[in-house]
Amino acid sequence: MVAPSKWQQSNGQPGASTAGDRYVPTHGNGGYKVESYELDLDYRVNSNRLSGKATITAVATEALSRLSFDLSGLQVAKVSLNGRRLQRYDHRQGKLQVTPAATIMDGAEFTVEIQYAGNPKPEDSPWGELGWEELTEGVIVASQPSGAATWFPCNDHPGDKAHYRITITTDSPYQVVANGRLVSRRVKASRTTWVFDQAAPMATYLATVQIGRYDAVDLAASPVTTRGVLPASQIREFKADFGRQQDMMKLFCRLFGPYPFGGYTVVVTDDDLEIPLEAQGISVFGSNHVDGRRTSERLVAHELAHQWFGNSLTPAHWQHIWLNEGFACYAEWLWSEESRGLTADQQVSKAHSRLKGLPQDLLLSDPGAELMFDDRLYKRGAITLHVLRRHLGDEAFFDLLRAWTKTYRHGSVTTADFIALAATFSPDEEELRHLFAAWLDSYELPPLPRKR
Repeated sequence: MVAPSKWQQSNGQPGASTAGDRYVPTHGNGGYKVESYELDLDYRVNSNRLSGKATITAVATEALSRLSFDLSGLQVAKVSLNGRRLQRYDHRQGKLQVTPAATIMDGAEFTVEIQYAGNPKPEDSPWGELGWEELTEGVIVASQPSGAATWFPCNDHPGDKAHYRITITTDSPYQVVANGRLVSRRVKASRTTWVFDQAAPMATYLATVQIGRYDAVDLAASPVTTRGVLPASQIREFKADFGRQQDMMKLFCRLFGPYPFGGYTVVVTDDDLEIPLEAQGISVFGSNHVDGRRTSERLVAHELAHQWFGNSLTPAHWQHIWLNEGFACYAEWLWSEESRGLTADQQVSKAHSRLKGLPQDLLLSDPGAELMFDDRLYKRGAITLHVLRRHLGDEAFFDLLRAWTKTYRHGSVTTADFIALAATFSPDEEELRHLFAAWLDSYELPPLPRKR
């Protein structure tokens, strides 16, 4: 299976306002590759007022007589290109169209500065409300797959990864979490400015800001610096529910390769969340996921595994979403086996029996926008990996996973990339080809192969 060209234009015109992802056709922008985002944000919690300045440095991948960014629900006050204020720009229907005074040449680096403000709110989508959302006291940002534009102007495409520096000033009683290393924290009167630097390339949907009346708890220093940020009232239950997270970290580092980022932070909001959320270097859980009885422990494993599969290795296009969710689901089963729960074989048998009774209308290699977060995709993706494990044997299978995370560390990946790498570990390429065709490229659920 071959992925479409990464920067395919919607209509063949320079600077067209889509990068050509079929699943999210209104987001992403062609003609350039972002190198860095510098976001300087000021947020008033009580009034939900956000003021921002985004400095975007990019390189043109073709001659550009115009260019566009995704930005929804906020008002643009000023646009500058390479330090010169522009008079010609148009902002409507979630797109900021910018017309340079002179064409930007192919290969040229340029910097756009955008000042904007407003009352951010989540954007309706086929997958629910996405983006910047007020909590009872604070903020949660959940952008997958298309909510980043609710809080900063961007090229909202999963294949365009960049460096981020996020500065946010807000009311002093509130704790702020954003991606990357906390560079500084300055208190001035009743307000605090937090500065975070994410050096590893990051997709827009993985960028986040979390704000709340939280306490910070140090969980571990080795092999990865890990902490929790949560309401003080839930610290005791949290320590029980996340008490084995460090054992998961050690297991995943052994099976998947070194942890890909500088640290890992778990945020627990004071509000309930339907599902936990991953961001780069961060996972976000609702208060309903913390009960002191490890009820949500499989989700703890799932979100941690996304740091390798989804965050370091990010899908070049959304059709490859199984490379995120199938792998994270399989990590749940690996942890279950490690912690003396159901074995991976038992988990696979249980999931396969359930899938047999459900509609056979999902194509794992190209599920379509409506089914990209369907639970069947998670389970069938995980079963596919287990079938591959049986085909390769344990030693070669886990060698493959470690090679996968090493070869494409901090990069963008496709299903074709994974198949090609798997072929180098397979004793029988024809059997491997049939395996992937059956599990990835056909609707009908194949039977489980017999154990050898």
